[in-house]
Amino acid sequence: MRFRTMLTMLGAGLLAACGVNSVPTAEEAVNAKWGEVQNQYQRRADLVPNLVATVKGYAAHEAGTLTKVTEARSRATSINITTDDLSDPQEFEKFSQAQNQLTQALGQLRTVVEAYPQLTANQNFMALQSQLEGTENRIAIARRDYNEAVQAYNTRIRTFPDAVGAKVFYGAKPKVPFQAQAGAETAPSVDFGNTN
Repeated sequence: MRFRTMLTMLGAGLLAACGVNSVPTAEEAVNAKWGEVQNQYQRRADLVPNLVATVKGYAAHEAGTLTKVTEARSRATSINITTDDLSDPQEFEKFSQAQNQLTQALGQLRTVVEAYPQLTANQNFMALQSQLEGTENRIAIARRDYNEAVQAYNTRIRTFPDAVGAKVFYGAKPKVPFQAQAGAETAPSVDFGNTN
């Protein structure tokens, strides 16, 4: 009887040491952080139609830029990633590219807006612009938090003893982190028009 109790305790200890609980806990942390990333991207996508409508009233002849923003928003919201896709680099890259295209289109829209002082004086536009800027900050924080959770999960499933449980019990695969956009390592050039 005493041997059986010791064997049971030893078996429970070994299972606990093999990531039986820690691997799914770490995966759920990744999934929760991913949910926040999606939440912030959705917040941005929800702001875009109001922003475009406000700008359209002032800058009707900038239809090309407004169309690009609307199309980029449509592409960004049409690509959905489930938590199962977080281990698929190709699906993750498609999602990331669509979001980056929307970011670039919004950057072009900001450039157009600078040519319309009456628009930048509009309180509705300024409120939308402020919300959008805040959302971009939230997106950056959510992406950072997601990457930290992915790093912890990927480390856990690759290191002993959790790697044993990750492979045997869960067939765990590494999750894909966000990567910097191509060319992000190069500082943008700034030209103030000085010829000196």
